[in-house]
Amino acid sequence: MTEIKATSKTGWNFDNSYARLPESLFTRQAPTPVRAPKPIILNDRLAASLGINAQALQTEEGAAVLAGNRVPEGAEPLAQAYAGHQFGHFTMLGDGRALLLGEQLTPRGERVDIQLKGSGRTRYSRRGDGRAALGPMLREYIISEAMNALGIPTTRSLAVVTTGESILRETEQPGAILTRVAASHLRVGTFQYAAAWGSSQDLQALADYTLNRHFPEADAEENRYLALLREVIRRQAALIAKWQLVGFIHGVMNTDNMALSGETIDYGPCAFMDVYDPATVFSSIDIQGRYAYGNQPHIAAWNLARFAETLLPLLHESDAEAVKLAEAAISDFNELYHRKWLGGMRAKLGIHNEEPEDESLIEDLLRMMQKERADYTNTFRALTLDKPEDTALYGTGEFTKWYELWQARLGRQTEPRSSSHQLMRSSNPAVIPRNHRVEEALEAAVEQGDYSVMERLLDVLSQPYAYSPEQEDYTTLPEPSSCPYRTFCGT
Repeated sequence: MTEIKATSKTGWNFDNSYARLPESLFTRQAPTPVRAPKPIILNDRLAASLGINAQALQTEEGAAVLAGNRVPEGAEPLAQAYAGHQFGHFTMLGDGRALLLGEQLTPRGERVDIQLKGSGRTRYSRRGDGRAALGPMLREYIISEAMNALGIPTTRSLAVVTTGESILRETEQPGAILTRVAASHLRVGTFQYAAAWGSSQDLQALADYTLNRHFPEADAEENRYLALLREVIRRQAALIAKWQLVGFIHGVMNTDNMALSGETIDYGPCAFMDVYDPATVFSSIDIQGRYAYGNQPHIAAWNLARFAETLLPLLHESDAEAVKLAEAAISDFNELYHRKWLGGMRAKLGIHNEEPEDESLIEDLLRMMQKERADYTNTFRALTLDKPEDTALYGTGEFTKWYELWQARLGRQTEPRSSSHQLMRSSNPAVIPRNHRVEEALEAAVEQGDYSVMERLLDVLSQPYAYSPEQEDYTTLPEPSSCPYRTFCGT
């Protein structure tokens, strides 16, 4: 097919600042056209916020852009280079099946990346086909939009189109392309690539670009690159705390999957925890449990240490002093994370102020939940609704004592009980993307071409704190099974 420039009536307003970085950091490349693109789902509200005409995206021309058959006016497609520690092993990577079309300048003055995922082979594909299957792209759409509704920083999903072509994984599957929107696709792995294979000038250019794009306030700091490190650490501490508070398990926290903007990125084998257990792992490839729920804060700190290593040449002209600065910054992560997590857990229990015994109150509840195999989300939901009898903990002497201590703790606050109740409602989601519900939606879509199940699920997940009657059916747990739930990367 011949590449045809799309018209601007859709509302594309591209700039391409990343394309002005040293070319060692990317490869310019057009998407590989597909046979018969067809829009499957479109995020109308997100499109409107981006200044894009959603109706225009639903036309034949719009579908061609979302599939990579046409390059929109002003776009400069490129594949980004990056590296990464994958399960602890360092390797060169890059956008092996994705292309950055460019950066959309929104009506609110924001700059966001527009990326096609599944758009064909690139220089970094290694032996992959550069394509994506429909199921994993729909999974990313569901989970990323649910995370956004939960108030967790995340990349967003603008659209999914089918390609009219099949791809071969374990079986033959329908191909699809996801249009992803992100604050940027700058990763820890981007800096690892520049540090390992780029020049010192490349590394500094990348750091300056990251500062200008995400942390312009650092210009006032004496050491801008140390400010960059500290701000990335701060944002990641806040992000991981939010993950833990809702029971989200990323599944593949490689360094290339950590965005410097502080957004959750790359929804592969992700899932939400049902029964509370810090050792919970869903990913079929995480055999050792490296990225288990309880390990996520530790892995985040490890990843950030790898980021700090890349910045050493910029932190100080003395190697020894650079290491001291980096170590001091990294050492702050645990305290930053713990403060965010503890504050979030207090909110989940309706606690407005701070008392020294709060942490033991929280830990005792979590320990009971693990012992009794209580559902994480539904336990907090029941407490929010003042229905302790609906928890798996009810009836035990241990819980009775804990409940009395909790009620006494709430009674020592100056805020009224109604305020505590409202705090709990805004901190404890009534619904999450239950794994069995997500699988139900994906099966209906992929196997039967029925997207109504997914649409209903997305509607329910769009207001997770509503506590509406319509959400009741989506709070139920899956039927008991002898086979543990497993997720797959979907590559």
